[in-house]
Amino acid sequence: MNIFNSLWFYSYYLIPIAVIWGIYLAIRTIRHKKSKLSRKQAVKSGMTEPPSLHPVIDHTLCLGCGYCINACPEQKSHQVLGLIAGKSNLITPAYCIGHGACERACPHKAITLVFGTEKRGIDIPEVKPNFETNQKGIYIAGELGGMGLIRNAIEQGKQAVESIKQANINNNNADGILDVLIVGAGPAGFAATLAAAQHRLNYITIEQDSLGGTVFHYPRGKVVMTAPVKLPLVGKVMFKETTKEKLLDFWKQAEEKSKVKIRYKERLESIIRTEYGFEVKTTQGMYQSRTVLLTLGRRGTPRKLGIQGEDKPKVVYSLIDPAEYQGKHVLVVGGGDSALEAAYCIACEPETVVTISYRSAAFSRAKEKNRQNIQRLQTEDRLKVIMSSNVVNITDTHVEIKQSERIIKLKNNAVIINAGGILPTGFLKKIGIMVQTKHGTP
Repeated sequence: MNIFNSLWFYSYYLIPIAVIWGIYLAIRTIRHKKSKLSRKQAVKSGMTEPPSLHPVIDHTLCLGCGYCINACPEQKSHQVLGLIAGKSNLITPAYCIGHGACERACPHKAITLVFGTEKRGIDIPEVKPNFETNQKGIYIAGELGGMGLIRNAIEQGKQAVESIKQANINNNNADGILDVLIVGAGPAGFAATLAAAQHRLNYITIEQDSLGGTVFHYPRGKVVMTAPVKLPLVGKVMFKETTKEKLLDFWKQAEEKSKVKIRYKERLESIIRTEYGFEVKTTQGMYQSRTVLLTLGRRGTPRKLGIQGEDKPKVVYSLIDPAEYQGKHVLVVGGGDSALEAAYCIACEPETVVTISYRSAAFSRAKEKNRQNIQRLQTEDRLKVIMSSNVVNITDTHVEIKQSERIIKLKNNAVIINAGGILPTGFLKKIGIMVQTKHGTP
């Protein structure tokens, strides 16, 4: 009877438990191997530096529950987080764009959100909880303050205007002084503009390019927002997944409907403190304002090559519409994601001849998908890459590229330079705003 009971016990309880445990261990092992492989590929591709806010995981507190992994909105398209040896790890840091959902989801408080790393510091201006800088009356919101995520930038733009509204402003519009001058019409700046109009503040927004700021310079068709957001004067925007074109079109409609005041092709030049607030000089004139809200992007001013012919009309610093290059000979300068994405989009247009010139020997800082796309087009003879090279001259009909000791002369109709941008750090320091270089700082 005892033997029978033992067999029955093993058959109906222990064996199924052992099978379930075995399946669990097998799945866990597969997942851990996948995470280790993804991390190895990220290291090989040079994708180890996060561009913005990112998590640091304390493995003494982490219990490997995986809640942070499931919470990451980017996890569906990229393996940002993964389990290795029973602990959560940042697998592909370059794909982390600062959602912060992982920190909120962790039940063990094992995650801290930080800016920068030991190897790569990020310049971040000092900003108070109300978005005011150490210079009273000057506020910063959005990408410049480290919040590159569109949804977060929009929220910051709205909240910054709320703070400005509560700053005991004398709303005497008769004196001609603005309550706030908003610099930039990207996600944070546009949201701030709508909020300023909603609160009936005396404001003006200036933008050196076009509506959308940094978003306007994304490649065509790129998905830029994956969560709904609430805009002043507009209401809740139920975008679960959208593209650059749809988002910009929606913003344009919201701009026309709300009749907000945005002055395009006007760049900020200086900010001088006065007895009433600030005197702000732009490329189009002078403004008097009690406060200034900076919603500049971190893209800054495009970095130029400083070569002969760079001032020609055919030279641009970002790709807007690949279709305009159909049937042309195009040179793309640079080796980052923007350059590779631009070259790929143009090469997919009919009858284009595309060449990439890059000063280094490998695309070490570009995403694996972009590098694979370029390699495939090279194999198909649809695109040419000249590594370890520098453009030395641009003429109306040709470009000259130096590689080692030889000069390569190519027929050319257009040049796109993606050599990065000069961050506005110098300007911020000039007007007295304190800027810290964050090396993994919470």
